[in-house]
Amino acid sequence: MTVRLDIIGSSPAWPNPGGACSGYLVEGRLLLDCGPGVLAKLRERPGTDGWPDVEAIAITHLHLDHWGDLVPWVWGSLFGPGAEHPKPELRLPPGARAALLPILAQLGGEDMLERAFEVDEYESGRPFELAGLTLTALPVVHYTIPAFGFRVVGERTLAYSGDTGPCNELLELAQGADLFLCEATLDDPDSDGPRRGHLSADEARAAGGGSGTRRLVLTHRPDERTAPPGIELAHDGLELSF
Repeated sequence: MTVRLDIIGSSPAWPNPGGACSGYLVEGRLLLDCGPGVLAKLRERPGTDGWPDVEAIAITHLHLDHWGDLVPWVWGSLFGPGAEHPKPELRLPPGARAALLPILAQLGGEDMLERAFEVDEYESGRPFELAGLTLTALPVVHYTIPAFGFRVVGERTLAYSGDTGPCNELLELAQGADLFLCEATLDDPDSDGPRRGHLSADEARAAGGGSGTRRLVLTHRPDERTAPPGIELAHDGLELSF
């Protein structure tokens, strides 16, 4: 049996023309990250009746391009077409609820996420169930903030890097995965500075090869930076089966 992955948004921190930031839909029910533009693209999908029928959302880290559309999701859930839909489960990184409180207080209220979602935090390295799938969040290196990649296990195994620089945990995350969705923001690794936060396409390919993953797809890459020949590159609207 195959598993379906829909690329809702694949842009880096700035959107590619007409694109959305990070958002990846597994089996039509689990959304990994929810960056700016993702909600609008989900609402365009056939059969949504104007609002996404997503069971759960898991966020890798608190850079805005990975969670920003949770804010309009709140308003649509409270006052718009999402009001008739069940609350999705929302899983945040450890410590995220406390970190977000002062931000949410300015955006609409400290409790705004709880009003629209069933909110909890996952634990690093401890498997948890979400939307009928088993997820394990492993820490990755992303400048100075806590960040995680996800290993998603169902009929097949998906590894999603989130945003990361090179690290041993990335190899553990992707070990033997059927599909490794890996960020590749950079052309020149030296441009990232001494505190790494992103990968080049060559570094992503090396991580895929070193982990024995069966299929590598690059994402989070600017349109201005082409991918090396022979590597699959995600784009908004791409449907993958693995």
